[in-house]
Amino acid sequence: MAAQAKEQKQSQTADSNTSSPLSGNLKDDLQHIRQGLGNSMDLIIRHFKLINAAPQVAVIYMEGLTDKELVDDFISHAMSFQTVSEEGQKLSTSQEVFNYIKEKALTPGKSQSLTNRGGLFEALLSGNTLVLVEGMPEALSGDTSGGEVRPVSEAGTQVSIRGSKASFTETISVNISLVRRRVKNQNLWVEPMKLGAVTQTNIAIMYIHGIADEDVLKKLREKLKEIRVDSILESGYIEQLIEGSGYTPFPTLYNTERPDTVAGNLLDGRIAVFVDGTPFVLIAPATFFMFFHTVEDYYQRFDISTLIRLLRFLCFFISMFGPAIFVAALNFHQEMIPTPLLINLASQREGVPFPAFVEALMMEVTFEIIREAGIRLPSPIGQTVSIIGGLVLGQAAVQAGIVSPAMVIVVSITGISSFTTPAFNMALSVRFLRFVIVFVSAFMGLYGIAILALMLVAHLCSLRSLGVPYMSPLGPFDPQAQKDTLIRSPIHFMKIRPRLEHKSNVRKKADKDRQGNQV
Repeated sequence: MAAQAKEQKQSQTADSNTSSPLSGNLKDDLQHIRQGLGNSMDLIIRHFKLINAAPQVAVIYMEGLTDKELVDDFISHAMSFQTVSEEGQKLSTSQEVFNYIKEKALTPGKSQSLTNRGGLFEALLSGNTLVLVEGMPEALSGDTSGGEVRPVSEAGTQVSIRGSKASFTETISVNISLVRRRVKNQNLWVEPMKLGAVTQTNIAIMYIHGIADEDVLKKLREKLKEIRVDSILESGYIEQLIEGSGYTPFPTLYNTERPDTVAGNLLDGRIAVFVDGTPFVLIAPATFFMFFHTVEDYYQRFDISTLIRLLRFLCFFISMFGPAIFVAALNFHQEMIPTPLLINLASQREGVPFPAFVEALMMEVTFEIIREAGIRLPSPIGQTVSIIGGLVLGQAAVQAGIVSPAMVIVVSITGISSFTTPAFNMALSVRFLRFVIVFVSAFMGLYGIAILALMLVAHLCSLRSLGVPYMSPLGPFDPQAQKDTLIRSPIHFMKIRPRLEHKSNVRKKADKDRQGNQV
């Protein structure tokens, strides 16, 4: 109890120290900083005395959060000045030395003055370097953030066949710059904020002023301000906290690690949410059809892109309903199967001891185990496990009479079809729903599948993403937007932005379409 009371007292003391103003006593202020950070080993404090200046100066920074070369250049530059006035008089007072460093010796950008200890900790943990002068109840902060960061590399989850190979990193400033290089427009606005009471994670909202819908933007700001959690470690935290409905298997926010995808969606009137520490950027509002579109659809000819897009929707249907339809046909609707094929299937299942539902369930679970193992293992080993494991287990199961060859084929086609969905979170939703649909088909046949499909459609039509209907532009139907929904029309035909994401369209405001032509 005594130890707990002592720890609580120290915590309260530390909290009061962080909110109190600087004292001007250099030794006292430095001691409070050390205590506030628990005497952490990565806190670096260096003492200096400027040439021809009486007051002592201290430079403080966090090792690993700052650019070491920039800090060294900053220190050597600031400390090498001959601190004398224009008349040759020695700068003896703390105020004179402080003003001299602030006006002439402080080189890093984004420099600012801080007067309370809370601001000091925030600046230090953001990678800034602080300058404290003996006798001054004020500190100077210079932006020296840097340290070891992952360089811009190729996207790992959204592979690019044609187009930019660059992907986002874990540094929010780098990610914002990657988008700015693609949209060089003064109306590309970025609003910063911090979320997470403990982590104080940097968040940024990016949108194109005049194109993004103000109502959607207002709703997003309100939802972000309502977040009350200790930590934001990844954009998935925000995705779960601001999504329109928490009781749906379908994602209501889109995420990507490709800058060109973000740029394209910003030009369509959507909003991007950047989170420091993750390469995945959220895009809102999201619609169902967004998860089947890729930015490469606009880099290819429209006929090829349309064919590939239709193929994705077909594979989505197969991956969700394939095993269920097969099980329903075998159990309840044999008359729908051609007689030669039915005889062949019956001969294959002659030695199988399990009903079709149990057989499909075993194969689906086995496939999911192999897929999950392949993802978690290192890349070369994971690919080997996925390929060899699938072949060996499938062949062994057929030879042992546990499953029929037809079921192996159906489950394999289903699994391969699920890989064609560009968005991983949408593919995860299909994997979950597939088990539910197979279970219903085993007891109600095609009638159960039809009823469940109607329920899913009704559920999708009821969803909203920041107030935007999830099934738009099909529900509600917008004939103009059909040029870029199931198909992809030629680019010169797509002159108007999506209406539901951009209610005050540029065409309505400036009598110009999205290509800048007078209408």
